[in-house]
Amino acid sequence: MKDRNPLLAAAPLALAACVAMIGLIGLAPTASAASRGRAASATTIEGQYIVVLQDNQADPAGFARRAGHSPMHVYRHALKGFAARMSDRAAAALRRNPAVRFVQADSVVKASVQTLPDGINRIDAETNATAQIDGVDVRVNVDVAIIDTGIDPSHADLNVVGGVNFTKGKSHQWQDQHGHGTHVAGTVAALDNDLGVVGVAPGARLWAVRVLGRNGSGSTSGVVAGIDWVTARADVIKVANMSLGGAGSSDGNCGNTNGDAEHVAICAAVAAGITFVVAAGNESTNANESTPAAYEEVLTVSALADFDGEPGGLGSGNYAFSSCTEAVDDSFACFSNYGAAVDIMAPGVALSSPPAVDRA
Repeated sequence: MKDRNPLLAAAPLALAACVAMIGLIGLAPTASAASRGRAASATTIEGQYIVVLQDNQADPAGFARRAGHSPMHVYRHALKGFAARMSDRAAAALRRNPAVRFVQADSVVKASVQTLPDGINRIDAETNATAQIDGVDVRVNVDVAIIDTGIDPSHADLNVVGGVNFTKGKSHQWQDQHGHGTHVAGTVAALDNDLGVVGVAPGARLWAVRVLGRNGSGSTSGVVAGIDWVTARADVIKVANMSLGGAGSSDGNCGNTNGDAEHVAICAAVAAGITFVVAAGNESTNANESTPAAYEEVLTVSALADFDGEPGGLGSGNYAFSSCTEAVDDSFACFSNYGAAVDIMAPGVALSSPPAVDRA
């Protein structure tokens, strides 16, 4: 278990019950053959950089333009900086500028497949007074950001209140074109009614922060832009879900030692009162080798093989994936990442599907 960072403790206590429910089941990876046996990749995006400025730089967009760069993303809230395409020589020149904290090569991030909401019985979410799961549509009073592939805004079982797009296209085009973000949103907050499944925090107000495209991948610079956007709305959004990741590690110093803009941004967001729940990852490796799972400031969730929704190891199952076979009830999922970075484990194997993208 990682040491609890005081920044995480700053999350409002009034949200503790809701955060605990989301952490228990909203983020543990599910079994998907497409995601097994693949190590997290830190594939660098050639000619694309994240520039993190000193905190006294009030106009990051102006700084970028004066330096001769047209920014793809501008960061103003979780950190000061921008992302832009530039040559290696230009990046080296910026590193020598005293107004620049560090320059980081941009990299690819990908979605981590999620657990599905049938594990509610295992975690006894239906007995939680905040969730009030009883078939009556009483909604949990909390705003949750899903930093992912977007959310289907027309889905009848989801309370989607807005969003933003940091992938290709206009900022208002945050609708899910992949399915993963809607999947996650259903796990977190599907309505408590007679339709489909019920989420862990039924009816929570959902904000779609689209940082991954229709192929389920995106860039670190886009993820930082999403965190920056959520941080600017810390007075409204209190929980953020990140079911994505890439290779990396924590420096134990909020990214200031190893030049990690994503870590810098998350620390600022947590300090602003937002709780981050993230997937441990599905690479059968140490979660300390994957970010954001490795960060001390987030709640990292790994996966449990549970076949009957009950403790005791009495269920039966035999589910084969590309890298392993799950056959023992209540065992650690063989595909899941593990280690000291993991804070909690939740059901995540062969469970029923949450609401899919409604393409009607």
